[in-house]
Amino acid sequence: MNFTHEHREIQKTLKRYIDEQINPHVDEWEAAEIFPAHEVFKGLGDLGLLGLTKPEAYGGAGLDYSYSMAMAETLGEIHCGGVPMAIGVQTDMCTPALARFGSEELKREFLAPAISGDAVGCIGVSEPGAGSDVAGIKSFARKDGDDYVITGQKMWITNSLQADWMCMLVNTGEGNPHKNKTLVMVPMRDGGGGGKVGKLHPGISVAQKIRKIGMDSSDTGLIYFDEVRVPQRNRIGQEGAGFIYQMQQFQEERLWAAASCLQSLSNCIQWTVEWAQERKMFGATLADQQWVQFKLAEMKTEVESLRALTYRAGELYVSGQDVMELASMAKLKAGRLNRVVPDTCLQFWGGMGYTLENKVSRMFRDGRLGSIGGGADEVMLGILAKLMGIAKKPRPA
Repeated sequence: MNFTHEHREIQKTLKRYIDEQINPHVDEWEAAEIFPAHEVFKGLGDLGLLGLTKPEAYGGAGLDYSYSMAMAETLGEIHCGGVPMAIGVQTDMCTPALARFGSEELKREFLAPAISGDAVGCIGVSEPGAGSDVAGIKSFARKDGDDYVITGQKMWITNSLQADWMCMLVNTGEGNPHKNKTLVMVPMRDGGGGGKVGKLHPGISVAQKIRKIGMDSSDTGLIYFDEVRVPQRNRIGQEGAGFIYQMQQFQEERLWAAASCLQSLSNCIQWTVEWAQERKMFGATLADQQWVQFKLAEMKTEVESLRALTYRAGELYVSGQDVMELASMAKLKAGRLNRVVPDTCLQFWGGMGYTLENKVSRMFRDGRLGSIGGGADEVMLGILAKLMGIAKKPRPA
């Protein structure tokens, strides 16, 4: 996958916005454990960066997915993990199914404001008892006249404390857990917009703001839905096809996850190289130690290997091929490197690496989520084992 002049110009525009409007405030947002999503997203929307791959009819640019990957890579220039993850939820996790299968009315109501940055979205899949096991969700939407009435919980939901709407996976029937689920657009708040967070919609409550060991600036919530009434016209595509739609969304989410860590991992290594060249010890610098040189070179090789895998998967995806296998591999490798690279670099920083304000220590905390969110490492390995034909099907009880 080769980035063209157009790709590079988009990356330059985004990098300039990051340098001027995001990075100067990251420390403040991390301390507050939240960032002003409406304000940041509006700025990105005004630059045309929230709908690169979305249809032009709704304010998007109508470009292929390589542009989304170029954007994801540049988001790695942000000096924390929470803000880029929140942006990725908006562009590549809660909107793909809406853009692909949503009705004209739904796209006008929910997609267009998300692209312009006038609304913040979130994706509601995980629950207290169902994370990587998507088929195990319990939230249910029963029919009442022309409405769905939704009851249930959603947990670990990024952007949910500020979101205007949720693309929510719910059960709409009994039976086969892969054929009884539907994606429904659920308004979360009333009276929002203009940089403000509106009042929660009747029946929706924030049970808990979840504190985490990393990704501090990203708001994460446990959300309750108690008899929340939503028009059935808010259904995305066919009833019962939600599981399939969500699996398709996961391909893009996992490609995004891999692309988004390429620059941040490269930065982590470069920061450590510069530190090692300055750090004096035993009459020389840390960088003069051959073991340090070799370890840094090895990590850079690993990151470039991930880049090659991610770019290949992206190129095949743009050409219309199914990349579940390669996307799962890239997601798996990205999660592992998000753990290994910051951990190794932190060791070279010594005591300075153990301080909260150090950028490498922040990556150490933030990066740990990479092997859990969006499908745990074990889920990726399970997918790969099935695709390789070596996973045995469980015997009936």
